Amino acid sequence: MPLAQDIAACTVCAAHLPQGPRPVVRAGDPRARILIIGQAPGTKVHASGVPWDDASGTRLRQWLGVTADQFYDEARFAIMPMGFCYPGRGKGGDNPPRPECAPLWHDRILQTLPEIRLTVLIGAYAQARYLGDRRKATLGETVRAWRDYIGEGFLPLVHPSPRNGIWLRKNPWFEAEIVPHLRAEVAKGMEGDVRTV
Repeated sequence: MPLAQDIAACTVCAAHLPQGPRPVVRAGDPRARILIIGQAPGTKVHASGVPWDDASGTRLRQWLGVTADQFYDEARFAIMPMGFCYPGRGKGGDNPPRPECAPLWHDRILQTLPEIRLTVLIGAYAQARYLGDRRKATLGETVRAWRDYIGEGFLPLVHPSPRNGIWLRKNPWFEAEIVPHLRAEVAKGMEGDVRTV
């Protein structure tokens, strides 16, 4: 059975998913050069089955400097969250991504993406898995130290959720310094095929 079908049929976490399993992944084209690793789908994305189909996705595409058509072109972008299914609500928002998901699927997916040039690590869960003990004490410090990771092909970001608006206002260096670099890396990764919006 092809990998995409295996993922679509996964029920490993079903007992822990209040709305049932619905894996949301876009990583089916080996030509993809940019990999987005976020947290887990929210309710809107769970309903639509389209990754980043919400206000966070709108801001993320602005940061990347790409159109929706470019973002959802699997020959350009692969999208692989830490948890593929909506994890349900907790006291302070959505629950964390299910811990079973990334160990089960990430390495298998990465083996099918030989052309990835830039991996964008959005949020603490992605950064913990892929940066490990190279992370700084806080997410903000890790993001601020982005130059420490870019040589490895990683770029850590804060989550583009509207809930992070206060953090972004308190840290103007992010949009002044990191977003232009991110757009340049995306354009380079796409061989100049990505136009700024």
